[in-house]
Amino acid sequence: MNRERNLDSALAVVSLLTFITALGAVFFYAPTEATMGDVQRIFYFHVASAWVGFFGFFVTFVGSIGYLATRARRWDTLALASAEVGLAFISMTVVTGMLWARPVWGVYWTWEPRLTISAVQWLLYVAYVMLRGSVVNHEREARFAAVYGILAFVTVPLSWFAIRWWRTIHPVVLTGSGLALTQKMQHTLFLALGACTLVYITLLRQRIHLEHARDVLESLLNDQYDRR
Repeated sequence: MNRERNLDSALAVVSLLTFITALGAVFFYAPTEATMGDVQRIFYFHVASAWVGFFGFFVTFVGSIGYLATRARRWDTLALASAEVGLAFISMTVVTGMLWARPVWGVYWTWEPRLTISAVQWLLYVAYVMLRGSVVNHEREARFAAVYGILAFVTVPLSWFAIRWWRTIHPVVLTGSGLALTQKMQHTLFLALGACTLVYITLLRQRIHLEHARDVLESLLNDQYDRR
């Protein structure tokens, strides 16, 4: 137990320091983009949060398959925890994207293919989280959520390929028009990606611990009820 706590504490400190370093790189290391100016700095955490959010939903996808195959509680816990943390990162992606879009596109939101899929994806995973608390039977809840988590994952490849399959104003990262990155910009992007990944892992572990504590509490309450 102490080993787990020490690991969690060390991970939290490393995540915080890496995130602060990434913020410093965004404002003091990366050069100002010639066309968009300082507003382009939002791009680093916008892209990093999107990639990590997608990864979080992929972990939910894997956890859902694992649960259906084994019915093991640990897979369901992983799927739930990752969906909640992934949703937080995708929410960050949507907000930062809107803040970037207003000065660049002139509007906070437009219903182009990539953004439309992002809105659907956000709503689907909000519904996933709501589903987890709407079914009384835990086994049935986990089974329904696993199927839902597998089906909802289709929005991830759709979102990724939307700007390549359809005509869209959303730029293609790294190679798109107006987003050719210098070496310092690439360093900053990868640092932001690493920082967001560490934060994801930290939050995921904490959410899993919380779910385990919930299971222990429910088990104790059930035992106490049975004794009565």
